[in-house]
Amino acid sequence: SGIDFEIIIIDDGSPDGTQEIAEQLEKIYGSDKILLRPRPRKLGLGTAYIHGMKHATGNFIVIMDADLSHHPKFIPEFLRKQKEGNFDIVSGTRYKGNGGVYGWDLRRKLISRGANFLTQVLLRPGASDLTGSFRLYRKEVLQKLMEKCVSKGYVFQMEMIVRARQLGYTIGEVPISFVDRVYGESKLGGNEIVSFLKGLLTLFATT
Repeated sequence: SGIDFEIIIIDDGSPDGTQEIAEQLEKIYGSDKILLRPRPRKLGLGTAYIHGMKHATGNFIVIMDADLSHHPKFIPEFLRKQKEGNFDIVSGTRYKGNGGVYGWDLRRKLISRGANFLTQVLLRPGASDLTGSFRLYRKEVLQKLMEKCVSKGYVFQMEMIVRARQLGYTIGEVPISFVDRVYGESKLGGNEIVSFLKGLLTLFATT
């Protein structure tokens, strides 16, 4: 690609062999390209971002799921979009253009669409996909947002965009295809839905 890059893998002691595979990749591509930064147990998404940022040497950080639900083929499009509009953030969207979701049952799709619709109505964030996590950030913008964000779980991604708008950062969007993981399970139960609604109302009251 001609782009100078590094891949930082944060593994929170997951039982699925992530760390072992990452170690194999490190041997193949070298420790200057594959940086394995494991943690002993699950400490949450926000702290994983902070942990990864400490080790990132580039000007831009792309955050994505390591199970290939987010396909790396979209990264060049993120970079093109950023250059085109000099954006602070480029967010992958499942809800615009030819974006979409594959592998979810109807319940999961309805919950995701419903959550996104509620968020659009209450917060008017100026971005079409608030709960996705496939995004490119300027490093200093990501650092600033991490200082401001207080949410956990599913609300965290949403707060990142809402706070970005509040602080006057610019956001571009790239349509992406999200493919649900083939192995393992995505957990989305009643507790997560309740905590999402609580977080949404908190953001509505404070922004």
